[in-house]
Amino acid sequence: MARVWRGMAGMVAGIFFVCAGSAAGQAAGAMAVGACAAYGYAFDYGNVRAARAAAAGKCTGAQCKVVVTLSHSCAAFAIDGRSPCGPQGYASAPGLGEAENTALESCHKFGGRDCVIRAFACDRKG
Repeated sequence: MARVWRGMAGMVAGIFFVCAGSAAGQAAGAMAVGACAAYGYAFDYGNVRAARAAAAGKCTGAQCKVVVTLSHSCAAFAIDGRSPCGPQGYASAPGLGEAENTALESCHKFGGRDCVIRAFACDRKG
């Protein structure tokens, strides 16, 4: 019986290491923003190029461009809730709270009065 448990423990450990190894490689992301609160984001991609392309492709508004890439971090996008086509701000940081606070500060800095977080994303380690 002890032999069976050792075998099962080895199998579980093997599955854990295979899963952990594949997850560690997925640590790239990006955020694109455009006019009038348009945005697109991608996270947990295998490389930055793929994440940038995915984020840009998901941004459905006018003038979309990738503004932030993620590598073990988070990004946030803020808009003025009363004027979605007006002031906006975005930021990246090691943690989500810091990214959101910086994006809100940026929105206010550019004239936003009622800034709110419109979107956020973190890669696997962010």
